[in-house]
Amino acid sequence: MLWTIIVVLVVIWLVLWLLAHVASPLIHIIIIIAVILLVYNLLTGRGARV
Repeated sequence: MLWTIIVVLVVIWLVLWLLAHVASPLIHIIIIIAVILLVYNLLTGRGARV
């Protein structure tokens, strides 16, 4: 049982490590777009009214 957990964790770690190297530029682009949209909404005054 312990070996199964160890193997699953190592496999998950490897998959996430590989995805981080592939998806890292995509994540940064999405963050930049989100910040641009946030600033645009703040400047135009069409932000959500809570």
